Amino acid sequence: MKFLQQKIGQIDGKSYKAYKSLQGTFYFPKFNLHIDYVQGDPFASPSKIRLVIPNKYQSIDQEWLETTRRQTYIEDHIARRVQKAIFKENTQVRGSGKSGMVAIDGPDQAILKRSAVQLNNREVTICLSVGLPANGRRINGKEAEKLFFKVIPSILKHSLFALKQDDLTNAMQLADQHDVIRKKMKEEDWVAFIANGSILPRKSGVSTKPLENAVPFQSPKENEVTISIPHRDEPLTGMAIKKGITLIVGGGFHGKSTLLEALEKGVYEHIAGDGREYVLTDPNAVKVRAEDGRSISKVNISPFINDLPNGSDTKTFTSENASGSTSQAANVMEALEAGATSLLIDEDTSATNFMIRDERMQQLVAKDKEPITPFVQKVKQLRDELDVSTILVMGGSGDYFDIADQVIMMDRYFPVNVTDSARKIADENPVKWPDASSSFGSWTDRVVVTDSIKIKLGKKAKVQAKNRHSVMIGRDVIDLSLVEQIVDDSQTRMIANMLKYMAMHAPFKENQTLVEWLNHFEKEIHRKGLSFTQKSKEQHPGDLAMPRRFEIAAAINRLRQIKIN
Repeated sequence: MKFLQQKIGQIDGKSYKAYKSLQGTFYFPKFNLHIDYVQGDPFASPSKIRLVIPNKYQSIDQEWLETTRRQTYIEDHIARRVQKAIFKENTQVRGSGKSGMVAIDGPDQAILKRSAVQLNNREVTICLSVGLPANGRRINGKEAEKLFFKVIPSILKHSLFALKQDDLTNAMQLADQHDVIRKKMKEEDWVAFIANGSILPRKSGVSTKPLENAVPFQSPKENEVTISIPHRDEPLTGMAIKKGITLIVGGGFHGKSTLLEALEKGVYEHIAGDGREYVLTDPNAVKVRAEDGRSISKVNISPFINDLPNGSDTKTFTSENASGSTSQAANVMEALEAGATSLLIDEDTSATNFMIRDERMQQLVAKDKEPITPFVQKVKQLRDELDVSTILVMGGSGDYFDIADQVIMMDRYFPVNVTDSARKIADENPVKWPDASSSFGSWTDRVVVTDSIKIKLGKKAKVQAKNRHSVMIGRDVIDLSLVEQIVDDSQTRMIANMLKYMAMHAPFKENQTLVEWLNHFEKEIHRKGLSFTQKSKEQHPGDLAMPRRFEIAAAINRLRQIKIN
């Protein structure tokens, strides 16, 4: 600590690059400071530091580590406390550019495994970004001393060293409850569970906070179930959606898409008070939509599309500018290839000719002139042959009444089970569909040629997440704006790291299938943590959060001109 003071004094007033001499480890009374990366300019990306607090200064309760989920929830809670302490820190550090900035990769409403806080039996590690103070492009030593010796200790004092036992207990209890609900869902073959009283609408299109004065969710009696969960006096009651084909219908603005959006985000757990803390969905559920203009590389879309007029092979379909129907077919098949067990679809974001083809159109356009077999004719095969469930929002067509296992109608934001009425209508107005193939078909296991990613990187081997919805790889951009289940910028940063890892540090002698890559990523994260893509553990891991395998696959699949065998 004294050595750090001396070094700051020595470089005060010098060129900003002299800050590089501070890289290293410094020992403070209650924590160790690791300065891992120093920015080259006060206006550049901020410096990266780690605060490592040994167990003797912050007792680590073994209860926190009893389950993986508990550990994640405690780490999440600590990150939120640090974020709050940073926001309330009143000490002003002045200077040019990002001088005095302190930030943690703080969580939003979802609880994700992230690198911002890391916990083990020996210590707690907190990763921060800081702006080293400068006047113009010269070092401001006085303000730097204030940053390291006042601001950072104060943040720790009001966060990690001020943890409340009740808050920690609540975090652990929520983790236990989510574990039990997930286990019950698996035992009972539920695709989703939504507790009564849940608040599904969000505050706005750009806010993930719950909408004030929203109508609380209330399950139809036909779908209502009760679960006994720990740390709660009363059982939890809500709506269970069973495996199979579930249709969500209703008039416009009655809450259909709001319900589906809650389900698509329910693959992640949420904090208490979010309104969706007891809204849980099959973790292998994938939202599927049309995506005009996306690139497709050798995807087998033949279960849905065959005999294209231009003679394209739909068993290894490739396009730099896919249509709505071909893109949605590819999105379904890529999700199945990655291991999806449930599909979530909203007609508003779907290609109409991919979803349905009514009787009148069949009469006008003969089957031999229509290459598309619509989803309505394949969804039962998905259920019966592949055990893949579908939850579908549909407000404009009743063709799905014939094949739905249950139909839920949203009426002024209240769900009503109208399955019997829908079946009666279907019986009274039968739909004649052209003969479809006897089986669903299959996807192809595709091999990723990693050299084609390496070529994209260029000489500097640069991959960077520009924001939540785009990754810059070399000079190309991977557009993830329509991959709707990425909920955090840090997930995209982790995906960018994985793409570079595939190209530069491939552990395999031969190119592997996409699925083998996804399995490898999950295995390495389990063994080494989110920083497994780094060469050394003794450095700042970056601002990372755990993505699902489906979003990793989505990024790989959207890399233009990637080579696939």
